[in-house]
Amino acid sequence: SRYRPDWASLDERPLPAWFDRAKVGVFVHWGVFSVPAWGSEWFWWHWRGEHRADYERFVQRRYPPGTTYAAFAPRFTTHDFQPREWAQLFRRAGARYVVLTTKHHEGFTNWGSPVSWNWNSLDTGPHRDLVGELGEALRESNIHYGLYHSLLEWFHPLYLADKESGFKTQNFVVKKTMPELYDLVLKYKPDLIWSDGDWEAPDSYWNSTSFLAWLYNDSPVKDTVVVNDRWGKNCSCHHGGYYNCADKYQPGTLPAHKWEMCSSIDRLSWGYRSSMNLSELMDVASIIQELVQTVSFGGNYLLNVGPTKEGVIVPIFQERLLALGRWLDTNGEAIYDSNPWRVQMENGTDRVWYSSKEPAVYAIFLTWPQDNVLELSSPIPSQATQVTMLGLAGTLKWQKSPGGGLLITLPYMLPSSLPPQPGWTVKLEGVK
Repeated sequence: SRYRPDWASLDERPLPAWFDRAKVGVFVHWGVFSVPAWGSEWFWWHWRGEHRADYERFVQRRYPPGTTYAAFAPRFTTHDFQPREWAQLFRRAGARYVVLTTKHHEGFTNWGSPVSWNWNSLDTGPHRDLVGELGEALRESNIHYGLYHSLLEWFHPLYLADKESGFKTQNFVVKKTMPELYDLVLKYKPDLIWSDGDWEAPDSYWNSTSFLAWLYNDSPVKDTVVVNDRWGKNCSCHHGGYYNCADKYQPGTLPAHKWEMCSSIDRLSWGYRSSMNLSELMDVASIIQELVQTVSFGGNYLLNVGPTKEGVIVPIFQERLLALGRWLDTNGEAIYDSNPWRVQMENGTDRVWYSSKEPAVYAIFLTWPQDNVLELSSPIPSQATQVTMLGLAGTLKWQKSPGGGLLITLPYMLPSSLPPQPGWTVKLEGVK
């Protein structure tokens, strides 16, 4: 049966299974904003839209008088961009999918968009098809490819005219937004479309339902493509494919609908900032905690890095991604392909989280108990209960706790001057 261009029909479409199974993705924010590399990826808006004094001062101090935002584009060189190295890094980080910015709210496209004349990565700057090159490398590495795309453009004259009309006209959508979305799908056949920039206008202005009906009925990726929920103001958390709801969204209880948490290693920005310092970055323990909490609540975790204008993912970001990958090498069995269990966290504590994969239950604990005994009150043991620890051979001793749960004797850990890894997993078989 075909989907109609209305939410009642589109929301009935089942989510392709690969997305829920993947659990872990990497987000990449990259564009002309990577040239000033200061403040955030909203640089142009803060500078020219809001006329913020700190941005005015920054440009005056660093660039010649009369510098425009367009003058940054030729400096977006991507000289050091090695797509296969990126793909290898993301694979080692444990990512099952990667989402690249094809166009942010600045309007610059990272591919040769025919409706973005001289404001795209083929005509100026890199003179490269960044979307195509990364896609090829990711597919070689068997990683699903997602494309982020902003519906709006802050300063596009057609968008500003439509906005002026109260969004009664649709010249920008007809001549810019929709041609680009169709072009991206037909040219790159993405596994995922991460829509954004929807918040100023209703979905009827964006023609979102018509596009999604085509995507689900007739596009080359109709059976496999996944989309998020940012297709017009009031769509977030209500309509689309899986839900983002808001940046860095954490529900606190188990949602009824598939969702994704997007987070950034740099807590203050999604794009690269040359002025960032260590205290502003997420440490490995925080990343693992966000991942584990997200997956326990049935979500996917999309962790962002911002490459430099040359196309380098700076070593501190690489270190964080590789640490995540090492943790997943040991504990991934409790993450990938898992489902939420009947209880998400142990007795209201945020230090023990559960996931499940029939017939096993996984308890992921983020703090090592001081007496080496892990107490779990939620699982109900039986005669057949067996406890193992991921990454360790053999079974662990356990006994029934007075309250009816389990007391698990963990292996003795020698005192070490190194900080311990951020989280361990016990696998429980034969529990209810």
